[in-house]
Amino acid sequence: MIIDLIEEFPSNAGAVNCLSIGHKSGKVLATGGEDKKVNLFAIGKTNCILSLRGHSTSVESLRFNGTENLVAAGSQGGVLKIWDLEASKVLRTLSGHKCNVRSLDFHPFGEIIASGSMDTNIKLWDFRRKGCIFTYKGHSGTINNLRFSPDGKWIASASDDNTARLWDMSTGRQIAEFPHNFSSVNTVEFHPIDFLLVTGGSDKTVKFWDLETLKMVDTTDGDCGPIRTVFVHPDGTCVYASCQDYLKVYGWEPTVCFDTVNVAWGRPGDIVVYQNELVGASFHQSNVSIFIADLQVSFIFSIRINFFF
Repeated sequence: MIIDLIEEFPSNAGAVNCLSIGHKSGKVLATGGEDKKVNLFAIGKTNCILSLRGHSTSVESLRFNGTENLVAAGSQGGVLKIWDLEASKVLRTLSGHKCNVRSLDFHPFGEIIASGSMDTNIKLWDFRRKGCIFTYKGHSGTINNLRFSPDGKWIASASDDNTARLWDMSTGRQIAEFPHNFSSVNTVEFHPIDFLLVTGGSDKTVKFWDLETLKMVDTTDGDCGPIRTVFVHPDGTCVYASCQDYLKVYGWEPTVCFDTVNVAWGRPGDIVVYQNELVGASFHQSNVSIFIADLQVSFIFSIRINFFF
């Protein structure tokens, strides 16, 4: 696989804390940082197309909804704002977390969003009407990542308490706890087709969990750095995992590494696959880098870097 660094640019006035790529189109990027702003960019261009101001503390998490007309932003102060991108204004401000909101995900169907915080709680919000409708308790560490299942019935969470957990939306109860070798779990992702959950942790491994038996079915060797993001290809054939210096492409049952690419990520923030193209975004200090790979062409251990300013 060849990965091109197509852009590197300053996105915020202060340090960047988080970013999100629109997964519907793979063409829009949101960044948030210490300057308390959410800035939007069209991937392929370095000029900010929209800057959203209104947070009173730094922005620590971001997530687009499925149609990319809304973006959610979580702040250091525990406040969550839903931004209407067409109207360029706040649709809803949601308060309830005691401190930093570190992870967000929109429900795939309803007007629901989940948030995870350093206060160890996961909150479910009806952002059109009711505010907080449920709080999931059980983790003992920061919630680093959240994902709804494709059918919208479950929530998976990744935490600094060395576990990933599975929650039932209808009952509000924990279904399962998945341990991760005495290290933080940084990222979690559902398989788009099969009953499979993928987790990545600071133990440098990617683990695969069967959601019927609730048992681990596979794990990688941990031969790179701490795993920051995982993304399952939309056709379900492989998993992309990013760490500080590499992008790894894995299969499972049995575990196989299809490709390893040396990439100067900085801190990987998000990965998406759209129309046979992998788009990745990372950040370092006030700069954001955009990487693109043509998935129709595969070369192992290769990277070509082109700078555009």
